[in-house]
Amino acid sequence: MEYTQLGRTGLKVSRLVLGTMNFGPQTDEADSHTIMDAALGAGVNFVDTANVYGWGANKGRTEEIVGSWFAKGGGRRDKTVLATKVYANMAPDGEPAWPNHDKLSALNIRRSVDASLKRLGTDHIDLYQFHHVDRDTPWDEIWQAIDVLVQQGKILYTGSSNHAGWHIARANETAARRNSYGLVSEQCLYNLAERRAEMEVIPAAESYGLGIIPWSPLHGGLLGGALRKEREGGAGRTGTGRSADALTNSTVRDRIQSYEDLVAKHGLEPGEVALAWLLTRPGVTGPIVGPRTADQLASALRAVELTLPAELLESLDEIFPGPGPSPEAFAW
Repeated sequence: MEYTQLGRTGLKVSRLVLGTMNFGPQTDEADSHTIMDAALGAGVNFVDTANVYGWGANKGRTEEIVGSWFAKGGGRRDKTVLATKVYANMAPDGEPAWPNHDKLSALNIRRSVDASLKRLGTDHIDLYQFHHVDRDTPWDEIWQAIDVLVQQGKILYTGSSNHAGWHIARANETAARRNSYGLVSEQCLYNLAERRAEMEVIPAAESYGLGIIPWSPLHGGLLGGALRKEREGGAGRTGTGRSADALTNSTVRDRIQSYEDLVAKHGLEPGEVALAWLLTRPGVTGPIVGPRTADQLASALRAVELTLPAELLESLDEIFPGPGPSPEAFAW
């Protein structure tokens, strides 16, 4: 396993991040523990979760599964860089949030940290991430709450998720005025098929020393051999509903076919190439992989060992062109 610094910090993390969103809803506790053991055994030390994972009436369940894995001992917690998130309404789906029980008020941040620590069975969170931007809470209030938690030893670093470039700038400028450390990472939608983050988010993150942690690196299964799976297994095997819907668009379908043909020409697997491509991108710490099975984890691990030839990288840019730099992408 390769390791890198998380943004401007001294924290060393693996180039793959183990995402846990499927733990509970799609993968039971025993199999989840097996996957986490396999990942740790392969050197993956970065585990990402969120307080809302588990979904529906089971929000928080995923953190509990991670916590029960830590409770097995064997150095599991000590070896893990633990990341979780705050923002979402923790009430069962369909029920409104009680006032101050969601988003990023100082009150909800304090309450949510304590709840996550209890579910995770640990005394601190290594990376506490804002799952979404809160347009109603000023950054001064957010950093005041975070500074207290850092002083208490409950969290070490903070990161953002799904923030625009200007949100990152505003957050870290406010932090600098307060002598707070600020954001050290941004978790954003970024993959071969969705490169808009290159225009503003990634440049802002690089400028402020944030590590980029891409989520949905296979774009909901679209980049994981969706058309080949469709041919081999029939309908229902193209990945998520999102990827199946996307393939009804002829332009998208043609592009994915070109991608799969190109990868096959080089004797490689589509999903592994998509992950390996992200590892070549400036500013990327490591993509989040969310395996439902041990085999899916093994495939992701192989991507770290892939070296993509220049010819292949150039062809990938032709199939999936990025937006170009800002402001040249939309101005002179």
